[in-house]
Amino acid sequence: MEAERSPITVRRIGPDRAGDLRLPNEPFPLRGRLHVNYEDDAFSWAAETWPEDRVTYQTFPEEDYDYEAMKHDHFFVGAYLGERCVGLAIFEKPWNRWLYLSDLKACREVRRMGVARRLLEEGMAIAREEGYRGVSTICQDNNLNAALFYLDVGFDIGGLDTRVYDGTKQEGKRDLFLYRTL
Repeated sequence: MEAERSPITVRRIGPDRAGDLRLPNEPFPLRGRLHVNYEDDAFSWAAETWPEDRVTYQTFPEEDYDYEAMKHDHFFVGAYLGERCVGLAIFEKPWNRWLYLSDLKACREVRRMGVARRLLEEGMAIAREEGYRGVSTICQDNNLNAALFYLDVGFDIGGLDTRVYDGTKQEGKRDLFLYRTL
């Protein structure tokens, strides 16, 4: 696997690297939509890929993560190229024993090098050690790259929120609730 040969290392972030939580968000393509159906107690899906002239880009707003304020109910995993943080995963420890992946991002220069997969696998290993059932996350249905990534690494669709963006600038989008059991 290419990621294993890369010079990128993945490790848990401690207080000495708290500044790495400020890894900036970068644009990602909106190149399609994952259509989800629920029938007979099961989800199915189909990917719609848009033509190039319909592809747009989105950048999420910057977060203001505070290591000290979050360290008791979150843990953080970073991907490093040398000593420079190039990827970040933030996991929240909820009440329901499904570790929640609240943020996963990689710098454009290292995308498609297995960084997100490696960040997620490190989080899954920690979840296993700490007795969680698995990992859950949420993804917008029009973030096709992310949706397909999660499905490819073993997540299943566990829910669909069709109303979350009603009355907002993002009206028409839906949230996919995804779960990966350990």
